[in-house]
Amino acid sequence: MKFLIVFLAFLQFGSCANTPKGNQVEDLRTPIQVNRTDGLKAAYFGSGCFWCVEAIFESVKGVEEVVSGYAGGNTKNPTYRQVGSGDTGHAEVVEVIYNPKEITFETLLIVYYGSQNPTTYGQAPDFGSAYRSVIFYQNDVEKKLIEKAKAEVQKEYASKKVRTEVLPFQAFYKAEDYHQDFERLNPNYPYVQRVSKPRLERFKEKFPELVK
Repeated sequence: MKFLIVFLAFLQFGSCANTPKGNQVEDLRTPIQVNRTDGLKAAYFGSGCFWCVEAIFESVKGVEEVVSGYAGGNTKNPTYRQVGSGDTGHAEVVEVIYNPKEITFETLLIVYYGSQNPTTYGQAPDFGSAYRSVIFYQNDVEKKLIEKAKAEVQKEYASKKVRTEVLPFQAFYKAEDYHQDFERLNPNYPYVQRVSKPRLERFKEKFPELVK
């Protein structure tokens, strides 16, 4: 369990195994649009450990910054320990700040789906609600693009169901400081060596044209 690793002072790594809570029911809440004044845009994705996802998106051309945090639940200002318990409804998520003149939202979706297995309830070795596959949309255009991408990916997996949740964006809570740039700042940490780096390298080999 990645949560347990940190809780035990970074001594070892493992996985979490929460039981899925059934099929997703469409969330009809009105999405919140994040408006920036610097010409950049924000997008929100979750697909397993945010250490891994942060490193992947940071390697992509047109991405200016990636922040690890939590979203998808109802608990305000959750802590890492609370999210890891599975009781808050939140997932580990990254905020991707990107330049729309250099990369499109559609390309971010390619990065997202091309760097995970969306048919599982998490990404090995981390499973459970905190590590589920989830994308947040801020408007109808993004929702349609997400649903189109999900449908195309579903064709690739044939009989396996793509389990990515598609939710209206409501709030993003930045994770604790020690989670930010974790892979870059802790290159020799066992979890980074065994999980994060291999996942990043697989992505780079698959999409070399997208890498900075």
